Amino acid sequence: MKTAWARSDTQSFRHSQEVTFSEGNYLNPGPWRIPSDHYAVLDYCKRFGVKLEPFIQVNYSAYLHNSNAFDGKPQRFREISTDFRGHVAELLAKVVDQGALDAEVTEADAGLLRDALKRYGALTDNMEYTTGEQSSAFRGWASPEGGGTTGKPEPSEVISLSDILQSNLWRNLTAGDDLHMQSTIFQPVGGMDKIAEAFAREVDGLVTYNAKVTRIRHEGDTVTVTWMPSSGGDEQTETADYCICTIPFSILGQVDHDFSSRMSGIIDSMYYASSFKCGIEFKRRFWEQDENIYGGISYTNLPISLISYPSTDFFSDGPAVLLGAYSWGAASYQFNAMSPPERVETVLAYGSQIHPQYRDEFVSGVAVGWHRVPWVLGCYGIWKDRDADYMDATVMDGRTLMAGEHISYLPAWMEGAILSALDAVQRLHATVTEA
Repeated sequence: MKTAWARSDTQSFRHSQEVTFSEGNYLNPGPWRIPSDHYAVLDYCKRFGVKLEPFIQVNYSAYLHNSNAFDGKPQRFREISTDFRGHVAELLAKVVDQGALDAEVTEADAGLLRDALKRYGALTDNMEYTTGEQSSAFRGWASPEGGGTTGKPEPSEVISLSDILQSNLWRNLTAGDDLHMQSTIFQPVGGMDKIAEAFAREVDGLVTYNAKVTRIRHEGDTVTVTWMPSSGGDEQTETADYCICTIPFSILGQVDHDFSSRMSGIIDSMYYASSFKCGIEFKRRFWEQDENIYGGISYTNLPISLISYPSTDFFSDGPAVLLGAYSWGAASYQFNAMSPPERVETVLAYGSQIHPQYRDEFVSGVAVGWHRVPWVLGCYGIWKDRDADYMDATVMDGRTLMAGEHISYLPAWMEGAILSALDAVQRLHATVTEA
């Protein structure tokens, strides 16, 4: 979208942001990736014709950064990953050679383990991880392989295990190992709202938009929902036999309702994680052109948390948008307290420590603090006592069933919301048919 207006904050801290990204560029301020094991979302995308493309989660050319390590210089993911794995493999190989694993590993398996560690850790014939051809073939060369008379590569210097441990860069090495972060991961072509648009087409005419629910009341065998147009006007009511309520508990707790004391207590006890995102458009794709980074994520200890590079339009020359910050916890609260221009400026300052090109290439930015989005007031629901409260929250309360990502074991994911809704519909169907 060439120009749009994003109303991002609540009444007490309201700012309008003009999004002036070039045609085709966008930011996913909410969900931004679909794991390949999220079968419900993928099924709907297939059914509704939502075109998907790969989302690059792990890029070994991206950076790991700690402002207090390596003089603040970012390190390539592959270098830290290879060196950490190599040093650990060498240590374990020494334990095997010393026979310290005899109680757990047979002699035959010990030999196979030794061979596996040599390959896994890029160790030398002496079972050492050191600067040389084996390590450079994984971590990269100081002077890469070439052709002709000048093509002989020069090995790169490995980083010591102590330096890696002290840097804390190892903390993000498993970012792509989590079940929901493993390749292949997808994203809708053109932005995540393509999924919402597809659902809207399927239920065309059945959805009332821009409606603020103000009251939920039960009487006999009916439930009545009162709402007001967000643009203003008279109250409206809808009365039905049953209600499936997907309003986040962060909002539902502020709605006038007559749920049971048990349900009300659960609603009021749930707090919502804070999160913050900032998208920045740059004149050119300098991360590709200058640093050979094509998609993926760089991680940092700075309050921006990470930088995610676009997984689309590789090698193009024009403006491009990257996710310049995705913060949680205390850092996100700090960003939420700023005005949008202050947020963008702060993100630029932090990002410049990793990519010095930021200032010269900057075009525009947009920032979204989820705690200030008025229809959710947070990112996802966090249970105070899931073991005690979860099943009670799924029970029909009067004529109302709850659904949403908060009523799932996949919080913060679209998959959790969809599976929760499908479960609620199935249980409601069973209730009606049994009656």
